[in-house]
Amino acid sequence: MEVLIVKIITYEEFPDCAKEIREAVFVKEQGFRDEFDETDASAVHIVVFDNAGVPVGTCRVFWNEERASYILGRLAVLKEHRGERLGSLIVREAEQYVQKTGQAQLALHAQCTASAFYEKLGYTAFGEIEEEQGCPHVWMKKSV
Repeated sequence: MEVLIVKIITYEEFPDCAKEIREAVFVKEQGFRDEFDETDASAVHIVVFDNAGVPVGTCRVFWNEERASYILGRLAVLKEHRGERLGSLIVREAEQYVQKTGQAQLALHAQCTASAFYEKLGYTAFGEIEEEQGCPHVWMKKSV
């Protein structure tokens, strides 16, 4: 698949069909309940569109004062587009966004089953494994 465009947008600009990606991946596939929260309003959202202009992957990036770091979260790619390196593309876009803000670190709270994906992109785990809605997660970070 050839990617048409990657957009960095606000939640107000976040298209409903991109919201449906997160619903499909996190709620329908993985059984999470609380997919959208107050963080969405202050986050920037990265959306990858296919040649037809249809969103196929997304994530959010937001500043976390407590961790003094930007956080990447809710990375989701539609099942039929996995294996096309879109997840890596989205993470690189998030890293470039953080670099442009002048910050040097990006952190994320990865599902443990996805930690190897992030390790391949240069992220290292830190801290204890934590449960989030019954799913083990680990904090990871990378200097960007």
